[in-house]
Amino acid sequence: MTPEFGLIIVGDEILSGKRSDKHLPKVIELLSRRGLTLSWVRLVGDDRSRITAALRDAFASRDAVFCCGGIGATPDDHTRQCAAAALGVDLVLHPQAKELIESRMRDLAAERNEVFDPERPDNVHRYNMGVFPVGARIVHNPYNKIPGFSCGGSGGGQVHFVPGFPVMAWPMIEGVLDTEYAQHHRQGASEERSVIVFGAMEAALTPLMEQLELAHAVKVFSLPSVDHPEFGRHIELGVKGAVEAVAPAYAALLAGLHAHGAQLGPEMVRS
Repeated sequence: MTPEFGLIIVGDEILSGKRSDKHLPKVIELLSRRGLTLSWVRLVGDDRSRITAALRDAFASRDAVFCCGGIGATPDDHTRQCAAAALGVDLVLHPQAKELIESRMRDLAAERNEVFDPERPDNVHRYNMGVFPVGARIVHNPYNKIPGFSCGGSGGGQVHFVPGFPVMAWPMIEGVLDTEYAQHHRQGASEERSVIVFGAMEAALTPLMEQLELAHAVKVFSLPSVDHPEFGRHIELGVKGAVEAVAPAYAALLAGLHAHGAQLGPEMVRS
């Protein structure tokens, strides 16, 4: 079965408005390229109890979840500790993470024409970025080698932890999608069809929407607008799902709208 995908975004800077989130639209894009969709998103600040609760829910689900942010080694980074608490396990220095971090430190020393000293205090501190919950798997970071990690919960949920920096997080997410979830890619297999409906109320169209979902293996969506610059007050009504299911469901939608005497506008198809 294809898992549902979720996203957890961690950081006070998003909630305070100091930075704007870029992960949500990008993760939707990365999933869409592979014929996949995002089912839910959760945004939490740098609060250990809230992060732990969000992760506990993710691990208890059967979802594939990407968690962006808070895996560094500064005092405001709590995600690694919260992951361990949510799983009820200890934190340990992952041996492969240690090797990757050390490789990165050697690269930095070479760039500066310095002799690598693993005992230097700042280098010792950098190993903390490889302290992960027991049983964690490495998520490779092609940007600077400092890895993220993945953990599985008893409920079947798989959470993949990446940094908050988009330049690192996005290729790491792509790597996970193209390795752990490659068998679920469905390029070109899904479709969305909709039509602009003028002068109708959602309440009057709800029975039709319910009938469509009962009769067809699709999702029906309704997007009302009151001040659209071109269409004014209207509803964009449509169906989405597998290509083979969308066509008959959309035909039934149009037939139902005509039976209601609805005034229809442009139609849209999105793959």
